[in-house]
Amino acid sequence: MAGHALALRPLCRRLAVHPLGVHCAAVGDHPGPHDQPLRDGLWRAAECGATFLDTSDSYGLGHSERIIGQFLRDWPGHRLQVSSKVGLVRGSAPHPYADRRIHQQLEQTIDNLYIEPPLALYTLASLDFGPADRYLGSAIDQMRILRRNGDITAIGMRGPHTALGAPLEEWRRQAARFVHLFHLIQPDVVWTHYHGLTPAVALTDEGDDLFTFTRRHGTGLVLAAPLAHGILAGKPLHRPTAQHGLGARDAGPIAAGIRELRHHFGHAPGTLSRLALRVCLQKSDHAAVIFGFRNEAQVEENYTCLGEPLTPEELALAEDVYARVRVGLQDVGTPPAHEAAV
Repeated sequence: MAGHALALRPLCRRLAVHPLGVHCAAVGDHPGPHDQPLRDGLWRAAECGATFLDTSDSYGLGHSERIIGQFLRDWPGHRLQVSSKVGLVRGSAPHPYADRRIHQQLEQTIDNLYIEPPLALYTLASLDFGPADRYLGSAIDQMRILRRNGDITAIGMRGPHTALGAPLEEWRRQAARFVHLFHLIQPDVVWTHYHGLTPAVALTDEGDDLFTFTRRHGTGLVLAAPLAHGILAGKPLHRPTAQHGLGARDAGPIAAGIRELRHHFGHAPGTLSRLALRVCLQKSDHAAVIFGFRNEAQVEENYTCLGEPLTPEELALAEDVYARVRVGLQDVGTPPAHEAAV
């Protein structure tokens, strides 16, 4: 089954998207001659059926949004929906959520994207609302006004997240903070990093994980980094990076898991990517999965490698291997690293 054969999924009452979308964090990393491979990747994604492009005001300080805007102008009659974020770029304001900062940044985002409102999804990218959550009430009010006025279709908020190498206690602290804010913000969609190496942390006393919790509340999910920044596609791990918080000493558990997956599923190109993407896609029918890319070839592989859905036995096997890798990473005890930027 090719990517374009997947049916649209409702993320919330107001928003339905192709379940495999594009995360445009790399679109804008290096403005200049590096832009063309990224534009080619966007074209290929649209040709493969993508309807959901995810960006942020912080990706290249607006350059990602402007590249997407140029692309949308060149794609007449497109059915593409764009998601962006706010909360990491302060500008001259005392805080990214201070005063009318959210309204002002949305206006700039709409201009960058060269679209008419509404923006499909606007996400609070940071759970930092200032000392004692000083700007939380204002941020909630601004987001609800934007939705009510038709400037955005859906309100998003960042999910619980920390470095993969962080202790489970830190994950639990992040989860508790998320649940507290979730009930106040009442988002339509939760945007979060998620893949096979993400620790399974209960959000409630009843043991609800993120998928059960959001389904219970009628909230959609956007799952970013399904390939764990290339690790689950077989990319060697040599040194720590801010993206995943893992280092060279974590390579052993990861390599063992990759070997086992190849033993069971084969060595054909795209096999590991297919497993990682399929595990996320089949985790829940109220979630969209977005992958990052740097060139057209990566987009091509991710949309064409999917094949048929994993059988229940295949899914269970892949998830069991990922779970054992997670245990191995905890045993290694990587020191906490800085959280990845949105």
